[in-house]
Amino acid sequence: MTSEKLATYAPVIGLEIHAELNTKTKMFCDSLNDPDEKHPNLNICPVCMGHPGTLPVINQEAVKKVIQVGLALGGEIPEFSQFDRKNYFYPDLPKGYQISQYKYPLVQGGVLEIGGKKIRITRIHLEEDAGRLIHEGGPSTSPGRQASLVDFNRAGRPLMELVTEPDLRSGEDVRVFGEKLQQILRYVGASNADMEKGEMRVEVNISLRQIPNPKSQIPNKSEIQNSNDPNTFGTKVEIKNINSFKYAEDAVNYEIKRQTEILESGGKIVQETRGWNERKGESFSQRSKEESHDYRYFPEPDLPPLNISRELVEELKGSLRELPEAKKLRFIDEYGIDAKLAEIIVREKALADYFESVVSEVKEWEASTPETIKVQPSAGGQTLNLARLAANFITGDFLKLLHETSASVSETLITPENFGEFLTYLAEDKISSAGAKIVFEEMFRTGADPSEIIRDKNMLQVKDSSELEAIIKKIIEANPKPVDDYKKGAQNSLQFLMGQVMKETKGRANPKMVQDLIQKFIEVRLP
Repeated sequence: MTSEKLATYAPVIGLEIHAELNTKTKMFCDSLNDPDEKHPNLNICPVCMGHPGTLPVINQEAVKKVIQVGLALGGEIPEFSQFDRKNYFYPDLPKGYQISQYKYPLVQGGVLEIGGKKIRITRIHLEEDAGRLIHEGGPSTSPGRQASLVDFNRAGRPLMELVTEPDLRSGEDVRVFGEKLQQILRYVGASNADMEKGEMRVEVNISLRQIPNPKSQIPNKSEIQNSNDPNTFGTKVEIKNINSFKYAEDAVNYEIKRQTEILESGGKIVQETRGWNERKGESFSQRSKEESHDYRYFPEPDLPPLNISRELVEELKGSLRELPEAKKLRFIDEYGIDAKLAEIIVREKALADYFESVVSEVKEWEASTPETIKVQPSAGGQTLNLARLAANFITGDFLKLLHETSASVSETLITPENFGEFLTYLAEDKISSAGAKIVFEEMFRTGADPSEIIRDKNMLQVKDSSELEAIIKKIIEANPKPVDDYKKGAQNSLQFLMGQVMKETKGRANPKMVQDLIQKFIEVRLP
């Protein structure tokens, strides 16, 4: 298949994203909402199990969390909302229906910007989650026999569903949108959104529209709506329950290729629901796609409608935490750090909070320390920006060590106080950059105070010129050829000599002083 043929079809993609809310109890009962519970069917009760005669009660905290997510995305919060019954039968749905929202969701509209593109939010509504099927078979049961078990711990957990307009155009769009939304959910405090635990799940709706001229631009939604072609969107295929943003990107790219090949060969796309097999890297057919009328929605008779006051909305808006984009811009402006580093730091709220705690520790030192002490010879005579230095270490060595040890920010042994103290040793040029890496890794692995590590390992920089001069004189006398080569213009020889001095001092010599003194000895004392 040529790239020219591929270009004659443009993908039109919309998303449905589910996120479990991190409330204490479930959506309509007081059973615990605990995603970490390993024992099956422990957090259940007659209400979430759908026993006859039981009545649901709305979890107010879940309603507030969804409203806050809507406000963070610029959505409209209507004064009237209601719950509906969504009727379908599945083994993990104990009532035989799901309490959801249809016509009157909690949030209408909103926008999430990715890479300069505004992806419009259609709606955000609240519902209850289903249980979890566990499939078993083989020797653990009977020969040739399989069994499906149901764990209802998840049944009834508060579940937020966000639906976008079909504004996405690629697998990369889908991945970036999901990552940005996950950030916002965590910053708002609505959901932990851990995809590995199933707390966030992505469903992709994708169709291909044919464009007459392969070189033409892919139209936006308003251009599509104004088209007279009734089949503008093509036939929609849904890919359900993807539990990784990378898999979502892969699934979209695969589906674009699959549908293109069918259309190019003269075939027709079947409207259906498909699954994603990450091991094989391909989608597979599951069932024909249901329409909204198949669910026979009607207002939930056991729950009253919701009347959402403007006072409540304003209160929730005022309690919103600083969002990732705003935090990134503030870090750039307030701390003078690079935009790329700020983007990495704010990606995870816990990391951003840790960074600010470290910076707050060094602010007092910066305010109380004379400029003459803060000027570093090794930094070209410049005063170090400790916030920038903290950003470099956090996005470099710190994240690298977290990744290597599979640890989270909350599990780190380096306290913000010790991190700040460590940075002041660098700012005062008391340890070398090479020594700093050794000290930092020791801090990370043991949680020890940097002053103790530096003392125990004898890592304070040698800055006594008379001591360094004696060492340098010895090195120069032992290496006449590199000295002669340097005099002839070979700069590499200077680096060699510096390396010998650093080796002799076990890395404790100040590199800038070493360089200056070597040049002084060679060019002045040994002409």
